[in-house]
Amino acid sequence: MAITYYITDRRQLPASNSSPEQALEEIVRAAFAAGVDYVQVREKDLEAGALAALVEELARIRAATVKERLSMPGRAANASHQTRTEARKTCLLVNDRLDIARTCGADGLHLPADSLPVAAVRNYVGKDWIVGVACHSVEEVERAAGEGADHVLVAPVFDTASKPGMKPMGLEKFAEICRRSSIPVFALGGVTLENARSCVQAGAAGLAGIRLFQQSPDLAALCQQLRAL
Repeated sequence: MAITYYITDRRQLPASNSSPEQALEEIVRAAFAAGVDYVQVREKDLEAGALAALVEELARIRAATVKERLSMPGRAANASHQTRTEARKTCLLVNDRLDIARTCGADGLHLPADSLPVAAVRNYVGKDWIVGVACHSVEEVERAAGEGADHVLVAPVFDTASKPGMKPMGLEKFAEICRRSSIPVFALGGVTLENARSCVQAGAAGLAGIRLFQQSPDLAALCQQLRAL
């Protein structure tokens, strides 16, 4: 069963009457409702105050979504177990900003390749906090795992508009990374519903992307299809 990992980018959302932040909140609400496993807030252009406010609002939306699920008929008897399950399925991560992630209701941090040292972050946050890392090679993955990362996002597997000019590694190299990794590997970069199965067959624990989720007309159906791979 593939894990689903949505990375936000409000600048890629279609133009609407709402502000970009409001439009993003609505799609993240839909992602939480669909049961996306991870949502990574990657709004690198926002100043600290605006990013903190956004993360706090998304954490509030996540809590409200869990409450709505638990209030559905037939859920009350298993509320305690369901709360733990839904919290796991809707992990909220922040890109790079440890300070905002720790103070605004997130569950963990995603570290770009040129960000803080994984070991330093792990020593600071302890064992129970999620730390993911962006990697591009076997060596980077092994180093991240050795320093205490919970998972890695490996990219780009395929051609992607998000990284123009960057040569994709292809499935053969991606499969080698998956075979040698001691922690879960998420495929990132040009992942689509059509090529997602090949990523899982290569060893991916999960499928990550921006457009994969933001351009989906039905997030619940998408998540169901990806988990069935």
